[in-house]
Amino acid sequence: MRRIIQRWITSAVLSVSIVAAAVGASYGQEKTVRIGFQKYGKLVLLKSKGTLEEKLKAVGYRVVWTEFPSGPPLLEALNVGAIDFGNTGEAPPIFAQAAGAPIQYVAYEPPAPKGEAILVPKDSPLKSVADLKGKKVALNKGSNVHYLLVKALEKAGVKYSEIEPVFLAPADARAAFERGSVDAWVIWDPFQAAAEAATGARTLADGTGIVSNYQFYFSSKKFLESDAKIVDLVLAQLSEVDDWAKGDIHAVAEQLAPTIGLSVPVVEVALKRQSYGIKPLTDSVIADQQKVADTFFALGLLPKPIKISDVARRSGS
Repeated sequence: MRRIIQRWITSAVLSVSIVAAAVGASYGQEKTVRIGFQKYGKLVLLKSKGTLEEKLKAVGYRVVWTEFPSGPPLLEALNVGAIDFGNTGEAPPIFAQAAGAPIQYVAYEPPAPKGEAILVPKDSPLKSVADLKGKKVALNKGSNVHYLLVKALEKAGVKYSEIEPVFLAPADARAAFERGSVDAWVIWDPFQAAAEAATGARTLADGTGIVSNYQFYFSSKKFLESDAKIVDLVLAQLSEVDDWAKGDIHAVAEQLAPTIGLSVPVVEVALKRQSYGIKPLTDSVIADQQKVADTFFALGLLPKPIKISDVARRSGS
């Protein structure tokens, strides 16, 4: 089991090396907040808006942005002190906490169950999740879709051990999916929307009635203890961007599309399946996240049980 955690850490080394130089960087008298982001989401919008820079400058801070291909390497960067703040889905922080990363949950976005799905080629003979028994299924290990696959199989009466998981990053998984090297692909937006538009991929199941598909925001424990007001400032700016985004999805799609290399209509589909609102952690959300952790532990993917409440900052705390 420890090898699984070690492999999770090892998979992040390349991305961490991108930001390693930032760990010891000096910026004179100006303090720095280092934010890790992925190609899609509210942090990308905040970066493109440029408003955070103005707010931080007023209190003597600057921001350094670093892009990551997925959640696991982003959280490993937080673990080694290369970034201070970032966001991922449900599963990556489970593995990060189990690996000893000093993460602190500081906010979440409401459920977006349609924003991830199990896809099959348009001409696939597979008609239901139960048909995945004995099949090859591509997914990004340790990501939100890992949990979706586990719970969807469980609901369909198929054991996780009865399918053949093929662990691939989104770009490689898309290629394998189009070649027919795998029978199904579990993926999240905007990759999900892009595959549907380009290949006519069919959905066997999305998260509806199966998983919540939360997005979480994190700070390193050290940064939260020393710079809690800056964490709150970043969250406040995210809330402003979120308010704008949910009010004009087409405008957001036009702004994001060139950045992520997808067409406006594809990005618009993905944005409509996204949730909106940047909220403080609640007991209910923490309990839901605990179920994710307990599921991975039961599968033998974690070396020990973990308690989400140990690393969650609730409202007012």
